[in-house]
Amino acid sequence: MVTAGVVAIQGDVLEHVDALKLAMARLGLEGSVKAVKRSVDLEKLDCVVIPGGESTVIGRVAERKGLLGALKKRIEDGLPVFGTCAGAILLAKEVYDAKVGEVDQPLLKVMDVRIARNYYGRQRESFEVDLHIPVLGEKPFRGVFIRAPAIESVGSGVEVLATYEGLPVLVKQGLMLAATFHPELTGDTRIHEYFLSLAKRS
Repeated sequence: MVTAGVVAIQGDVLEHVDALKLAMARLGLEGSVKAVKRSVDLEKLDCVVIPGGESTVIGRVAERKGLLGALKKRIEDGLPVFGTCAGAILLAKEVYDAKVGEVDQPLLKVMDVRIARNYYGRQRESFEVDLHIPVLGEKPFRGVFIRAPAIESVGSGVEVLATYEGLPVLVKQGLMLAATFHPELTGDTRIHEYFLSLAKRS
């Protein structure tokens, strides 16, 4: 039995809930998915997803509710976490904005990556590309990028699972997974299945 949580402050919450449920079914895993809004919701979770949305809003509300600190502690204690887009930004140890430079926003600072917000600019606010992700097999994964950040550098303990135009777009560090795109919007649950398999092994 696996209990997954999705941080439900703002963003693609329902899409991740649906993707996790479908991934569980495809893996033959018995499990449930619950919304995480307060620190008490982290109890008895086997893994947690931080969705895409507005990273500053999610971070500030989570901080105000006491969720950010509790989540950081659980992750540091070994709770598997998957952050997509804004979620990836929140996981990063270092973040700046490609347009305005340094930013002051609450972060978890648990993953050894440097991320640039709004990296692709207005000309390419949204685009889709096929990504080659070896851990998922030969079939390409459709990467949906929406006002996407970019992972500009990674620490020595970070494994790069996929790149686009020479930059990492899917990375793993221990039981932490981060994507700068939106796998929850594709109907392809292979990344969610990969994450659940990581969580199950932990």
